[in-house]
Amino acid sequence: MTAHTIIQRISRPAGAMLLSMAGLAGLLAGCDDAGSSVSPQSAQPTPEEIAIRTAPAEQVFQGTLAGQPVHLVVHDCEVLRVRQGPQGRLEWTSVLAPEPYPLPTACERQSLSFDAGQVTARLGRRAFGAGGCCASGGTYRSADGLTWKKL
Repeated sequence: MTAHTIIQRISRPAGAMLLSMAGLAGLLAGCDDAGSSVSPQSAQPTPEEIAIRTAPAEQVFQGTLAGQPVHLVVHDCEVLRVRQGPQGRLEWTSVLAPEPYPLPTACERQSLSFDAGQVTARLGRRAFGAGGCCASGGTYRSADGLTWKKL
């Protein structure tokens, strides 16, 4: 039943008596303009999709590496490979993260750049209470977006 049909039915006096506001809200919640049922959660972007779409240009690489299309994004000092998953949702998998540090840290610097067919990632995590950067991280380079070498 479409939203238009529901509104037409309740505009009739008998229909208005039978259909409460709560019932109308419940019926309309599951209908879009075309009348098809859409899950409210499927329309919500995932935290990954939000992070990917809002990443600044210096934290994103989308191009070709080793003859393959590659989409990388750096988020919270971790390089993530972006792919389209089931139902067209964007998903990511970690391809590079700084070595673990025994104390709590925060991401101080992160960027991706492309030069001479390779991507360079600069990552730096600062330990809480410590001055300067960086407790972990460094500069890494990759020709394929999967295998990284620390410089």
